Amino acid sequence: MILTLITFLPAAAGLVLAGVKSESKVRAAALAASLVVFGLAGYAWFAFDPENPGMQWEEDYPWIEAARIRYALGVDGIALAMVVLTAFLMPIAIRCSWSQPRGFMIALLFLETGMLGAFCATDLFLFYVFWEAMLLPMYLLIGVWGGPRRVHAAVKFIVYTIAGSVLMLAAILYCYAKADTFDVVRLQEVLPGLADVRAVGHWLFLAFGLSFAIKVPMFPFHTWLPDAHTEAPTAGSVILAGVLLKLGTYGFLRFAVPFFPDAARLFTPLVLGLSAVGVVYGAAMAMAQSDIKKLVAYSSVSHLGFVMLGIFSGTIEGAQGGVLQMVNHGLSTGALFLLVGILYEKTHRRGVDDFGGMARVMPAFATIFMIVTLSSIGLPGLNGFVGEFLVLFGAFKTHPWLAAVSATGVVLGAVYMLKLYRDVFFGPVTMPEREKAGDLGRAELGYLLPVVVLLFVLGVFPNAVLRKTEPSVRKVVEKLEPRPNAAAQRHE
Repeated sequence: MILTLITFLPAAAGLVLAGVKSESKVRAAALAASLVVFGLAGYAWFAFDPENPGMQWEEDYPWIEAARIRYALGVDGIALAMVVLTAFLMPIAIRCSWSQPRGFMIALLFLETGMLGAFCATDLFLFYVFWEAMLLPMYLLIGVWGGPRRVHAAVKFIVYTIAGSVLMLAAILYCYAKADTFDVVRLQEVLPGLADVRAVGHWLFLAFGLSFAIKVPMFPFHTWLPDAHTEAPTAGSVILAGVLLKLGTYGFLRFAVPFFPDAARLFTPLVLGLSAVGVVYGAAMAMAQSDIKKLVAYSSVSHLGFVMLGIFSGTIEGAQGGVLQMVNHGLSTGALFLLVGILYEKTHRRGVDDFGGMARVMPAFATIFMIVTLSSIGLPGLNGFVGEFLVLFGAFKTHPWLAAVSATGVVLGAVYMLKLYRDVFFGPVTMPEREKAGDLGRAELGYLLPVVVLLFVLGVFPNAVLRKTEPSVRKVVEKLEPRPNAAAQRHE
């Protein structure tokens, strides 16, 4: 029952810690629980059979028998990659929030259970329960412990998400009525062959797809993201960028495409077009920002556009690159939000124009910021390069013009990130009081260095992820392959 332990250990720890009054004990216990979860996820990763494209570590028990709803968990390569990413980032999010109160730590633990459960659930109803369960902890993290406009950002986040979720729930109930099961694997086999489902498949795909597009977020459903990132505390931004957004892309891979392959092929040009627009639009908006945190938020819109471009490219290379970029973006952008949070804690400023010459004041910080910057813009040898290359390589095979447009996002990404680095770290110190900002301490180095190491490891050994995910990704790509027409079938 390793997936049950991984999923529910954080929530169990949160329930126990709700009765503990000592702030220091709650912090230590929350960190310990998250580290245990990471250890279990690491064991599952190394014991996972990469040759098996199906679900592994499966658990299946009756839950609500009248409606044939089951407590069913399982992971394939794609889901397990997201589970390990979540388990890796949560201890870092907790450690960077060491000054936060116990309620904050408990909210993080419940949020972790919601995210892990959504990745592990193989019952569609159970997935929806976890999908909704994530909302409250993130709403509290933004709305209670966020910035000055935290209530506005939190309400916007939850309204957008619920609007998409209601449509998805309606589609889930329709699929259950026709297939008489919530089993995800069974639905992937049965739904594409049902005449009633195929007749309205485009509407069902849109219902699922809109919910996932808001979560990604795809252009033009992205407007909640900059506000949420800007007002969220550092840990909230790390988890939001590192994990929560990936639930949208994961939803397309797990549900929308396999359930409704005909509709997915029909809407592929639209999805690819919006993805390419999102890549360029997100990069252009990032260039225009004066707030560093908002700049990084808009960069997420651009980077997730690459992920969607790869998933819907119709090639194994593009889809593999998209999945790898899901992991890469979680690490690189999560690290950027960590660094912006450290800078804000030390200076109480995060405007691009508030700094200058900080490389001399904070040399260790400047070094790590440069490594993460180069990772974000896809320098060879760091994690971002292979994923972006595979996405563009795969997209060029099927949609060369869209790939060419999206490739400009790589150039624009280098422009805004290197300009940011130049303005903050070089030149004269624009404000003398910045001279008093201390460099990184042991605690900050402790949670930044593991991320930096992974940036290099995945840059040099991308097969560590690609080999585990390829069989599962190949099954999704096959769904997007054009079906032979009736005339061709008769000729054969």
